[in-house]
This record gives sequence, structure tokens and C-alpha cells, in this order.
Amino acid sequence: MKIGITCYPTYGGSGAVATELGIALAGRGHEVHFISYQQPFRLPSFLPGIYFHEVQVGQYPLFEYPPYDLALAVRMHEVVQQHGVELLHCHYAIPHATSAWIAREMLHKTNQDVALVTTLHGTDITIVGQDPSFHAITKFSIERADRITAVSEFLRAETINAFQCTACTVSVIHNFIDPAIYNRERYQSGRRPFGAHNRVLMHISNFRAVKRVRDVVRIFARVCAEVPSVLVMVGDGPERAAAEDEARQLGVSHNVYFLGKIDAVAPLLADADLFLLPSQTESFGLSALEALASGVPVIGSDAGGIPEVVENGVTGLLYPVGDVDAMAEGALSILRDPARHRAMSAAAAAEARERFALDTIVSQYEALYRSALPEPSASSGTR
Repeated sequence: MKIGITCYPTYGGSGAVATELGIALAGRGHEVHFISYQQPFRLPSFLPGIYFHEVQVGQYPLFEYPPYDLALAVRMHEVVQQHGVELLHCHYAIPHATSAWIAREMLHKTNQDVALVTTLHGTDITIVGQDPSFHAITKFSIERADRITAVSEFLRAETINAFQCTACTVSVIHNFIDPAIYNRERYQSGRRPFGAHNRVLMHISNFRAVKRVRDVVRIFARVCAEVPSVLVMVGDGPERAAAEDEARQLGVSHNVYFLGKIDAVAPLLADADLFLLPSQTESFGLSALEALASGVPVIGSDAGGIPEVVENGVTGLLYPVGDVDAMAEGALSILRDPARHRAMSAAAAAEARERFALDTIVSQYEALYRSALPEPSASSGTR
């Protein structure tokens, strides 16, 4: 198949999943065209079967805000026409699904068509889509797709409830990991960069308010008072300064490492003992899945889609949002019991591979794509 993929190219779960999906599809022999305003951050410079098409947004004094959605629609239209793309897969509803619909309407003038698939990732539904400014266009764009997927049952239910989406069917296709990449034995060399005698707690996110990064530091401070440990914070965003301030106020800043944005997190996770995810909500929790695949138990919130990823009591421990004391006690209970930690670590790695392996999920997307495309003509063998 010839597939066009549009995503936000910067740091975030939707862009990471879209890019890894495109790479996997190309590895299976499909032709993949990424269409965005810059090259996705996890996309290497060159891979066979993968092409990148940059969206150029004209700067005109009349426009206070350059119309990226229209420029994207034009670029999608061009890519479909010039490269024979059969299907556009939009990750994140706004504006990608809207632009794809416009591109398809333009194609109708030339008797061409393209299948539209929209994958909902979270805030495009829970925050952006439900804003009164975008609610109607989000609902319209979702309902114009040939196929709609959500990354969790939680997000599927949220979509149907928020948009009363009676004219569409939302399928759940979970996010995924490459088991080969998130294999901690691949990276461990017997050297612990954060101190041989320290237990390593880790958090990876975009440091937005919903991630509750102050809670991450508070949990760690309680653990650090009982067990020699360090906290590794990976990522960046608006709440980073607040997390740094919290570490200073609690007197643990010398044990907290803020590493900023890092593309390859698997080598870091290989050195982690616990992963902290006390988010207000998560539509899925991709960072938690990456931790589990690396054999790292998760301490997190019993909220949103997290319980679909973390099996409470088996691969991690989940508590009510904001219950810092309980999360800290849970972390200590695992760290103080080596046998329990080993059992949880093994269960985490095994379950991540069984339920969320790349090959399994990519096959689900392939089947979805084929169901969205028209049946080949019996006489010509063409669409």
C-alpha cells in the first residue's frame, strides 16, 4: 500500500507512535509518506520506503496567524496526486483530520479518491476537541473519516460521550513498543551511571500540568528519606521549573537529575528500578508501556487509560490521583523486597511483549487500512 501519515513532529506520544508505525510499515514493504511541517523527531534521515514532504506555510501580512491547516491540505492533495497515495492516516484530530477531508474534497474534482483514517491520541479529544472553539469541527472531521481508532478503551468511551458520535465507529488499537529496542539486557553493562548503590526512580514526559511533576518529586523525596536513591527526570515543558523548585524546597535537588529531551530513552530505562507516573489522567500512557517493556514496574495513578497498561499489583501499583503518600509507600514496599521487585519486573516485560508488541499492533493497522480501501476491480485488478 501507499500510505500518507500526518502527525505532530515534535515530542509527544502521538508523534512517536505515528513515526514508529510508519517505520514498521515501510519495513513490511509499504510505501510511506510523512506529511508535516518538519521531520518527525524519531524519524531517521533516510530509510528505504519512507519519504518526507514538508508543509510550507506562506507568510502574508494579512494573516495574523498563518493558516497551517490549509497549507497542510494543499500538501496532502499534492502528495496524493503525485505519488498515488491510497490512504491518509491522520494522528491527532485537529487540524490533521480536517485538512485530510479538505484534500479529499479537492481530489474529487479530478475523479481521484483517498481513504481517510484518523487515530485519536488523547488531548485532541479530552482538551482541544471539547473546547467550544473546536468542538463542532472536531466532531465533523471525526465523522468524515472512513475509519477511526482510539489508543485506549477509555479514550474510545470519552470520544463517544463527548461528541455523541452516532455516525461513526471507534475501534481501539493500542499503542505499541518494539521488544528488541526495550530489552534492558541490550544496554546493561554492569555500570550504573547514577551510582552503584542508588535505586533509580524515573519519570519521562512533556512536563505539562496534567503530568503532576511536583507529585513526582514529592513521591521521590519520601522514598529518598528511606532508601538511597536518585530521581531521573527526562523531557521538558512548562512545569519543569516548578519541579526543579519543588526539589529545592524539599532538599533533594542534589539527587534529582533533569536531563531534558532525549530521543532514545530505552538505554536510560535499562538502569531504572521504578517508573513514576502520577498523572491527573492519561489516555494511554506510552511512557509507562516503554518502562514496563524494559522490566521497570510502574507507580502511577488509577486514572484514564493507565489501568489498561499497568496491571495493578502485578506489573505496578496504582493509587488515586494526588495520593502521594500511598504512592511513596507503594514504591518503598517494592524497593525493600527484592524478590517482589524481580517478580514485577519479569511480569512487566512479559506482559508488554504479549499485549503490546509492534508486530501485533502493526498487523491490526494493516487490516484496518485494507478494510478502508475499496475492493479491487474483478476485471482490472485495480481499485
